[in-house]
Amino acid sequence: MNDQTAAFAKASKHLRKADPRLKTVIDTIGVCTLKPYRYRFALLLRSIVSQQISTSAARTIYKRLHTLSGKGQPTAEKIIRLSHEELRSVGLSSQKANYVRHLAEMVLQNNVRLHKLHLMSDEEVTEELIQVKGIGNWTAQMFLMFGLCRPDIFPHDDLGIQNGIQAIYQLKTRPDKQTCIEIAQRWQPYRTLASWYCWRSLEMESTDGPW
Repeated sequence: MNDQTAAFAKASKHLRKADPRLKTVIDTIGVCTLKPYRYRFALLLRSIVSQQISTSAARTIYKRLHTLSGKGQPTAEKIIRLSHEELRSVGLSSQKANYVRHLAEMVLQNNVRLHKLHLMSDEEVTEELIQVKGIGNWTAQMFLMFGLCRPDIFPHDDLGIQNGIQAIYQLKTRPDKQTCIEIAQRWQPYRTLASWYCWRSLEMESTDGPW
């Protein structure tokens, strides 16, 4: 058993004991498959593409952008060579095209130090990332969860999390921010894993997910 598997086993044991409703979800879905995503620029790029559009549309646009950037994973060096018109041609709005270019510029200027983010605290990572136009707290949270596998991140404003909590707890309406925060208190210090199970619980009925 490697370190991450052991950590997930410990977290799962805690969550199953702390929350009987989540226990049912964990037992149904099985072992968490979350792992750090090594291509950090690509993950941030994808998060910008995904904002405020459907999952299927985001996947289509990102695939086109990936193809346009050339072989291998998209990098800041590849993206900066693309014109605004080329970025728009894959389906990006003018605003998102500007965000994508700004991300590449910030990385190339070493204002966003992707190679050092794993050495920073959650708060420091967030501060580093939100310098980029188009990256806010939600995107920083997604990066902390999917890019760095930080254990106790809870994106309470995420629609999928809210829908997942509504389904798991059989609530009549989608829970507000405060309700989500109160429910998630019992999940500490493993709110990342619990959030992952909230998203996956929705996939039991749909193939859509946050990524």
